[in-house]
Amino acid sequence: MAVGTRLSLQLADFGTRSLVTHALMAVGFVGAIVTGLFVDGQLGVVSMAAFINFTAGLWICQSIHSLGNAATEDEYQGVLKEILNRV
Repeated sequence: MAVGTRLSLQLADFGTRSLVTHALMAVGFVGAIVTGLFVDGQLGVVSMAAFINFTAGLWICQSIHSLGNAATEDEYQGVLKEILNRV
C-alpha cells in the first residue's frame, strides 16, 4: 500500500516534476517580459530583474535535477517528449 496523497505519488515521477518546473520557468519569464514592458521606473527594472533571476534559478535547479536523474534507469527523454506523451 502506497503512502501519500495522489499528488505526491504523481510528483514522484521525474517527468511530472520536470513539467512543473518548466511551467514555473515559463510563468517567471512571462512575468519578466510583462513587468519590463508595462511597469515604469525603478520598480519595473527591479521587478524584471527579480523575475529573470527567479527563472534562472529554476533553470539551474532543473539542470542539476536532470543530471541526477541521468544516473538512474529512468526512461525520461526530455520535457518535449514528456508533453507529447501526455497529449
